[in-house]
Amino acid sequence: METLEHRRILIVDDEEADRMLLSAYLQRHGCQIFYAQDGLEGIEKARALQPDLILMDSEMPRCNGHDACKIITQDPRTRDIPVIFISGMISPEHRIRGLLAGAVDYINKPFDFNEVKLRLAIHLRHKPAVQASKDKPKPETVSASNRDVIVFHSTRTHLLKSLSATPTMKELEKLTGTNSKHLNTAFKACAGVTVYGYLREERMKEARDLLQRTSLAVQDISLQVGFADSGNFATAFKDRFGLTPREFRQQHS
Repeated sequence: METLEHRRILIVDDEEADRMLLSAYLQRHGCQIFYAQDGLEGIEKARALQPDLILMDSEMPRCNGHDACKIITQDPRTRDIPVIFISGMISPEHRIRGLLAGAVDYINKPFDFNEVKLRLAIHLRHKPAVQASKDKPKPETVSASNRDVIVFHSTRTHLLKSLSATPTMKELEKLTGTNSKHLNTAFKACAGVTVYGYLREERMKEARDLLQRTSLAVQDISLQVGFADSGNFATAFKDRFGLTPREFRQQHS
């Protein structure tokens, strides 16, 4: 069996729980893990990091996995990086669509980790591991310690208790008994983003859900997810999902 040690894996998935599950398993096998939360970020990081392999979700906001995969596999800078889809869509049509987009394989959610290891080993078998250049700085990657996981989950509880009025960084330091540097380190290790990057994503997801399943006014949703200014909320939402809140609601009504 081909070892996964020192392999550099980019996980492109907007679901934090799936990213954490995969990264925790692969880190135990010696992989270096990098994260992207949607297809556009995945394309950018594939070009910048040149990972050994990409694990890509198929359904994501802004840019879905199929479109991102086509760009990655057709770009001379990234076309030699194997892309494996990870998806809960298990119909033959979805698998074929993924393969036609340029992916080399397809792994179903929920994960069977023996299958994950085997499929990665097969596609990395003839691909030499990338050697870090002495002249180039090593890309940042972090592994989650037990303390990081505890700090992450404790802080996450405080952040999500009320998205309309979340604690400041100083308040989080007091609540968790640690400093801002360790808070951000723990969040990067467990979720791939800083504390406030994580909070922003949770606010956007909650806003998306409220727009889809309620008739609340956009201004009320803005306040409910922690934006005092509805203009700033609309800008942040469009940056994340490619549509203004009103356009999103019209498209999904």
